Amino acid sequence: MDKVANNALILELNKIGAIKFGEFTLKSGIVSPIYIDLRILVTYPKLLKKIAKSYGPLLKQIKYDRLAGIPYAALPIACAISLEFDQPWVYNRKEVKDYGTKKIIEGEFKPGETIVVIDDLITKGDSKLEVVEPFTKEGLVISDFVVFIDREQGGKQTLATHGFNLHAVLTITDILNCLLLNKLIDKTMYGGVKEFLRNN
Repeated sequence: MDKVANNALILELNKIGAIKFGEFTLKSGIVSPIYIDLRILVTYPKLLKKIAKSYGPLLKQIKYDRLAGIPYAALPIACAISLEFDQPWVYNRKEVKDYGTKKIIEGEFKPGETIVVIDDLITKGDSKLEVVEPFTKEGLVISDFVVFIDREQGGKQTLATHGFNLHAVLTITDILNCLLLNKLIDKTMYGGVKEFLRNN
């Protein structure tokens, strides 16, 4: 997608309150001055559809058999991408059922197939490595992760050291530049977040 379209998405995300500034404890334990809540997208289907479409150009560059969503924030996004591009998808369960099929991966697949993992965003990348095992244990092959936002805190490098490629629609810098350009944050806020990213 072009920069104009991406900036339009950023402005819509900001409008619905998905981009927040303050003090937020991330999964890694780090306290961040910026937080992006993409779970809220389930309430905004038109925006969810636009975001699903934004993954398209990146997915075209990758060879895979089906999409894979991971709980929980990425599941609506993976579903929307699947519907937008008419592509099959699977997902792993966080909790394995002790009744019924007792499957850890939901959806049809064949061992040896390649999946591309869809997620909302990436920070350090450690949690992405945790999701690989359930899929590979079932014989699926993973080479690529595609996220909407790269927080630019080492996730790309973490995945690369384990042999995985990261593709991101947007970076935190893209978001900050757009918000500053549109006078939705000031230079002090911009500088503070950039300094935090450099130090973390």
